[in-house]
Amino acid sequence: MNVHETEKLYAAFEKEGCCREEKPEAADIIVFNTCCVREGAETRVLGNLGRIKHLKAAKPDLIVAVCGCMTQQRSAAEMLHKRCPFINVITGTYSLALLPNMVKAVERGEKFILDLEVNETVPVGANEAVRSDNVNSFVNIMYGCNNFCTYCIVPYVKGRERSRKLADIVNEVRSLLDRGVKEITLLGQNVNSYNDGENDFYALLSELSALPGDFWIKFMTSHPKDLSDDVIRLIGRQRKLANYIHLPVQSGSDRILKAMNRRYDTAAYMHKIDMIREYIPDAGITADVIVGFPTETDEDFRATVDLVRRVRYNNLFMFIYSKRNGTPAAVMDGQISEAVKKARIAELITVQAKIARELAEKAVGKTFLALCDGRGKNATAKTYDDRVIVFDDGGEDYYNSFVNIEVTGTKNSKLYGKIRK
Repeated sequence: MNVHETEKLYAAFEKEGCCREEKPEAADIIVFNTCCVREGAETRVLGNLGRIKHLKAAKPDLIVAVCGCMTQQRSAAEMLHKRCPFINVITGTYSLALLPNMVKAVERGEKFILDLEVNETVPVGANEAVRSDNVNSFVNIMYGCNNFCTYCIVPYVKGRERSRKLADIVNEVRSLLDRGVKEITLLGQNVNSYNDGENDFYALLSELSALPGDFWIKFMTSHPKDLSDDVIRLIGRQRKLANYIHLPVQSGSDRILKAMNRRYDTAAYMHKIDMIREYIPDAGITADVIVGFPTETDEDFRATVDLVRRVRYNNLFMFIYSKRNGTPAAVMDGQISEAVKKARIAELITVQAKIARELAEKAVGKTFLALCDGRGKNATAKTYDDRVIVFDDGGEDYYNSFVNIEVTGTKNSKLYGKIRK
């Protein structure tokens, strides 16, 4: 999502006559678009700002701006201003489109601008972005989140859910398809709760999949409590909706899920998995898992490992729980030691790696329709269920084209193949 927000920032600045520079030392304006979902992202921001400090000292007219989720938190914004007084602009998630105006104010002589105004409406110009030449383009369909999982800072920095109008989304997707884009990824903190007042997520997917052309639609992220059976059935029968679902589980323990305020239990989650397997037999399923949530016992962790073994995810994004100030989980009793968290995630990584290797080996000898998103001897293509296959394009340009690739071998969980014409 941050990648797409950055595309929008490029568009906002290009409208003012700016152009991108590859090297920081050649720039007149440097913008850091931050994330605060996990501690590591905030740490990287501070490290990068430390490197810019010397550049700013050598080039006093350089304008440095920091925006995004991290700085929507007033405490974080004030900390940055205190630690990095050379920053010219700090703003949050609601005023990204106004950042060029803030920069102009600095150019007119203002020494520092802090704008953390909250405006929970669909952003003006939500479809304006500088797209790369990649085969995949991102399209925001909604903003914010209403779920308030106890570990998550997103509702506090992104605000409540609000959805773009269906017609605006369809028009944006149509324009991308006209440009030759073959894969569209719909974005939202919880896409399944999309509702513009007249249309829900099922209606949106139905409308998009009826557009003419040869393309795939993907989406993320889904919340298990809101992924409807009707949407699963629609994916199963509509070939323009890719057979890939990212369905975060976070824990295999019902007790921990309740403490996380996830509002489903493992039985409900497995019902969704069983539905997906029934109606989309070749679906690629991925998930997020948090290890070491407060009070997590060995028994709770074992339940997570058991669920992972049962589902057999194509890919699993595994994270050690880290405190996010301002969330209920940050002040819960029973915080888990770093040593225990690291041991548990190491075990889970080993379990998932074995599953991924086995799934890769089962793919050998099979031919997949895939969308080529790389060129050369180590070209890559992504399958309908979101697997990546490495192949030699033989000098032919298959980029942004659908190709048939036979999987001929694996290395760990990585797939290798050759073109079948």
